[in-house]
This record gives sequence, structure tokens and C-alpha cells, in this order.
Amino acid sequence: MASRTVCVMDASGRLGSTLVDRLLKRGYTVHAAVQTEGDLASFSGLANDNKNLKVFHSDPFDYHSVVDALKGCSCLFYTFEPPQDHSIYDENMVEVEVRAAHNVVEACDQTDTMGKVVFTSSATAVIWRDHQISDSSAELDEKSWSEINFCRKFKLWHALSKTLAEKTAWALAMDRGVSMVSINAGLLMAPDLSIRNPYLKGAAEMYENGLLATVDLDFLVDAHICVSEDISTYGRYLCFNHVITNTEDAVKLAKLSTASASESQSHDEAKVNERMIQQRISNKKLNKVMVDFDCGSQLVD
Repeated sequence: MASRTVCVMDASGRLGSTLVDRLLKRGYTVHAAVQTEGDLASFSGLANDNKNLKVFHSDPFDYHSVVDALKGCSCLFYTFEPPQDHSIYDENMVEVEVRAAHNVVEACDQTDTMGKVVFTSSATAVIWRDHQISDSSAELDEKSWSEINFCRKFKLWHALSKTLAEKTAWALAMDRGVSMVSINAGLLMAPDLSIRNPYLKGAAEMYENGLLATVDLDFLVDAHICVSEDISTYGRYLCFNHVITNTEDAVKLAKLSTASASESQSHDEAKVNERMIQQRISNKKLNKVMVDFDCGSQLVD
């Protein structure tokens, strides 16, 4: 990248805040764009201690505030964070996320210094297709897209939002000549993971079809930085470092997200029902570019 100044938007979430910290440690000047006054205040305190951190109050629905945050930046790491007054993924969220994606890519086109956009999407924008169940042998990769009508039919609002937002971003980026790559992340693991996480809608079907992919925060951050720094990167990158393919792992995930089953019950159930499911999702494209990346995360096929 021509400049060492980058923007992280929204910087207030787990991914965004960790990206900010990691990028600062790698010597970048970081524009941390946050939506709320509370986040602005907390980041401003950090900015007082680090001259390479600049904080912006930037609403993705306010085009001019996005343009201000991007000034002088050579790269944008964009992650959508639902507004506080509309935090639930429902049918209305689709329009909200699409409009935000359009505004952000439009602002990147108006930023002369912008060299690359790293757009955080989701594996749910890849895996939901009507024929995935009937064709159990097909392996899904970055060429696959979730089907709009299928998502609407089964009210998979997270998948629909991510799919349409990413499609909108790609269409505008290609039309305007904006260099963009997308990270299609698996389920982000966290100690406070809840069954209410919108990614988990349809989790049983994802598991049965070998498509329930998860990703650790460190690996996800590494992937974002890697594709931004590697000039050869292009298109979409599925990002995960584990796929739930056996009963024991499925029980562990259920226990983590529901906190309802006892450890002994989960262990006994895993013993009785242990079986292996064929993995049907591939992240080989990302693994190839991350082989030489300087990070501590481990890669899996």
C-alpha cells in the first residue's frame, strides 16, 4: 500500500477494536471510525496515548462522515455493526445493511488515496442454496453465493443481509473501479456466544451438510491484514479455522451457546451418537495467501 494510514469502520466491535490494536502494533496510522458518542469517548482516551490513532464519529448512513474518516487513507477495513436502535436481524435489517454498504463503497470511490477495501462479509453469504441438501457431494467455495429466494423463504435474515450487502458492494466497486476483497467469515467464536447469534439460524442444517464453519478472532484479524497487505489478493476469501463435523464438537458448541447441558450429559451424548460428517466448505484460497504471513494462527484445510 502506498500509505501507512488505514481506516477501520466500525472500530467499536470485537473485530474492529482488535484490528485497530493489531494495526497500530504493525506501525500503521489508524483512523478508528465509530458510530456512538460512548465509543468515541473511549477511543479518544486511547488516542491521547498514541499519536498514530485518530478517532472519528462516523455513521455509515451519513455519507459525509464516512468521507471525512477516509481522508488520507490507503485502505479501509469495513465491518458492519447493527445500529443500537436496530440490533436484531430481521427483514428490515436487509435494507439497513445494504444501504450502509453502498454509502461506504461510494465514499471510497471519492477518496483519491484509497488503494483497497477489505469488506467483511460472512460465510452465510455462501452456503444457503436450495440444492445444497440434494447434492451432498458438492464442495462450496468462494464462487458460491447464497440464493436470495431461498433465504427469504426460510427467513434467513442474516444470510440475506450479508448476501445482498456484499453483492451491492461488489457491483458498485466494479462499476467505479474500486479495488476490493471480501472476507467471508465463519461463526466468530467468543466466550459470550449465544444461541441468539443470528449466524446460528439454521445451525442444525449447516452441521448436517458439513457447512458449520467457525473462526477464532486472532485468525480472522490476521486474515484481514494479510489480504490487505498482499497485492495479489482478489475477490472473495472464505475465512474459518474449524468446521464442526462430529457430534462431540457439535455438543460443545451447543453447550457454549446455550449453557443448558451439563458437562457429563454432553459427554455421554457424544459417546452414544458419535459420527463424522463430511466437510463441504473450502478455505484453500485464503490458506494459500496466508502461508507466508507473519502470524501465530494455524491454518487448516
